[in-house]
Amino acid sequence: MHQYLNAIGFGNIRSRKELNKVLIQVKNLFTQQDLISRDKEIDFCEFRKEFGAGIGISLFGDMDIAENFERNYYYPYFLGTGITSYADVYVEKRMDREAYAGICEDVKIGINLIFHLQNTVEFLKKQLEGKDSVKYKSVTLSGLCNGGTILLPVLKDKEQEERQKEEVHNRMMLVSAAKAGDQDAIESLTMDDIDTYSRVSQRLISEDVFSIVDTYIMPYGIECDHYSILGEILELQRIMNEYTKEEIYVMKLDVNSLLFDICVPVEKVIGSPEVGRRFKGNMWLQGRINF
Repeated sequence: MHQYLNAIGFGNIRSRKELNKVLIQVKNLFTQQDLISRDKEIDFCEFRKEFGAGIGISLFGDMDIAENFERNYYYPYFLGTGITSYADVYVEKRMDREAYAGICEDVKIGINLIFHLQNTVEFLKKQLEGKDSVKYKSVTLSGLCNGGTILLPVLKDKEQEERQKEEVHNRMMLVSAAKAGDQDAIESLTMDDIDTYSRVSQRLISEDVFSIVDTYIMPYGIECDHYSILGEILELQRIMNEYTKEEIYVMKLDVNSLLFDICVPVEKVIGSPEVGRRFKGNMWLQGRINF
């Protein structure tokens, strides 16, 4: 079973039999169906069923001319809102199945974000239109978390907040220049990193790391699209999985000036989430490319 079924409220599924019952419902009572032709006799097909506001399961497989469906794989999804990034996006096919990973190069965080592509069939259709290259307008990211912890915010006054915004903006400009080959920008970033390391090392003697680090995002585990995050909660709501009746938190987070939504089961969150507080957890990153 997929390890992130828990994130969308299927934590009570314990057996393959129970899972098959849910997947049969996805196929027979789907919310959305999409397909693209592989050849004259086989279509690549997606059945998607929503089990709550923005959460559901996507089922992929091959369908023949007699409409016999052979399941290949499935995954739980959570649809984010708004626009996360306008940065360049590259798409690569997975080796083991007809699934794709997106790579987003956003200068706000300084690393390439790798995410599981949600609108696979739409992407394949764009490729078949015969254009030299698929044009992307933006990307909407979202995260699935099986659990997490709520932390209090870092105390900052208005002057500190303005200074932090200015520093983030200046670093973004330096990163952009460094990617273009500007040697001065590369040296400046190197010196900034050395200074930051020195200051943090001194403060760690008498302070806790989470009172120094406001937010972060970094790779987690061996999967390329899994991340450990700490972000400020900007919006908070509860939704319910209509099938299992499990409650789920949906939070919009600010993570290193990158805005995206995450979902996490209510019973797996330690602490009381509120707007302004911070969420810490591990997530599976998904994304939808806006064409």
